[in-house]
Amino acid sequence: MQTETPILVVGGGTGGVAAALAALRLGQRVVLTEESPWLGGQLTSQAVPPDENQWIETFGGTSSYRTLRREIRDYYRRFYPLSQSARAEDALSPGGGRVSPLCFEPKAALAAIDGMLAPYVACGRLTILTRTQPQHVTTDGDRITSVTFVTEDLGTVTVVADYVLDATELGDLLELSGTEWVTGAESQATTGEMHALNGPAQPLDQQAITWCFAMDYRDGENWTIDRPEDYDFWRSYTPEFWPGPLLSWTDVVPITLEARTQPLVAESASLTGGHAIDRWTYRRILSARNLEPGFLASDVTLVNWPQNDYFLRPLIGVDADEKQQNIDAAKELSLSLLYWMQTEAPRHDGGAGYPELRLQWLAERPYIREARRIVADLTVVEEHLGVEAREASGRPTGSEIFEDSVGIGCYRIDLHPSTGSGTPRTYVDIAVHPFQIPLGALLPVRMENLLPAAKNIGTTHITNGCYRTHPVEWNIGEAAGALAAYCLATGQPPRAVRGKPDHLAEYQRVLAGRLGVELAWPDRVRKKIV
Repeated sequence: MQTETPILVVGGGTGGVAAALAALRLGQRVVLTEESPWLGGQLTSQAVPPDENQWIETFGGTSSYRTLRREIRDYYRRFYPLSQSARAEDALSPGGGRVSPLCFEPKAALAAIDGMLAPYVACGRLTILTRTQPQHVTTDGDRITSVTFVTEDLGTVTVVADYVLDATELGDLLELSGTEWVTGAESQATTGEMHALNGPAQPLDQQAITWCFAMDYRDGENWTIDRPEDYDFWRSYTPEFWPGPLLSWTDVVPITLEARTQPLVAESASLTGGHAIDRWTYRRILSARNLEPGFLASDVTLVNWPQNDYFLRPLIGVDADEKQQNIDAAKELSLSLLYWMQTEAPRHDGGAGYPELRLQWLAERPYIREARRIVADLTVVEEHLGVEAREASGRPTGSEIFEDSVGIGCYRIDLHPSTGSGTPRTYVDIAVHPFQIPLGALLPVRMENLLPAAKNIGTTHITNGCYRTHPVEWNIGEAAGALAAYCLATGQPPRAVRGKPDHLAEYQRVLAGRLGVELAWPDRVRKKIV
């Protein structure tokens, strides 16, 4: 089977959905593919409540991202028996988790995404292919001419497109198309970054992946799972940089690297909508307190903690069999963590083990923090936004001002433990100023019609740590989709849009005026430290 489309978006995660939506809103036709059964990536199949900036309720995100958040909240207002107090909250957080101002179940984000895309499916301008994986890319010089996929429902499908956007979780099209890319940790000699490796680059040094899962608490019941096959290994595993066994309530504070001990539950009230500082409330995605009294016996919490970060081996740079083994190992670690909590973990009320913990579901896919990254016309480095690095280099207070900005973001450089080169490395956590997304970071140095639309833009291992979060990835995808649409409408190639001031200005007007993309932070915010 073969089909043609002006714009092909490969990967239906956070960035891919935003890319498709932007191109559709600008009048284009799109084919959107996704290897999992669900669209949404981090928000859905990976089940991660969004990491967002402190201003997100009023600014600091695109208009369509705010629409997504509003639709998620409306899902609960329409279908859930919310308490009167919860229903009255403009900034409703169904889970009331501490990690984000909006914590929710993945199905709510999926419903919101499906609803936002539904009109374009109905009118025939959007074709969505799930359970579809890219297998082969055909190129002609510096252009991609087609991408061939293997699908569960349609067999082999070849899509011919004018523009191809790579929104896959690992930057798969970069490798398949022969596009120049890097992965892992660069050396200080290459990037000049203060916190880069002081030695040779380590391509296999990639951030941990996490297989998230949700659980609730059933008082008086026993929901202990079967003992995982690798439980003995994980029960005794102590990373060199950890204060003790990985499976314990003691871990490491990312900023200071000091040991901290935090229990699952500080008090029984935590299990039904309490506000204690404990692990249960951190990524809680449904709070009993937000629903009518008696409707929900227990909160539902999402487990994405240091204890189930898998950082022994990478996913990029290994063969397919080892990649799958490492993905399976991440799932085994999460199941081992659950089994440890059910059988051995110190309880808040004395004794050991919480057999009352019930596994509600495992995420559809592991949470991916780091992908292949394009070799770009402009690479964002630590000195562009890192507070310490900018001070050391004598640069002005605040982040770098990019005249080719296509959006904004704000999050600390937050690198989870990584696979290292033989030995895993600990956290890297660096203060930043709120930053911009430069168009140059979306332009591969050679390829003409391939655009990155997710975590695969021109960042480094260091700066990927703040460009990888949900609203930033959404903004990246939206900018890429809009760029493809603008290029089709004007006949200008992407590099010319950046290089010609009149076209750059017009493209930015499309972003800001028609799509509601914020291109700059207020100066008072840009100079803040986060």
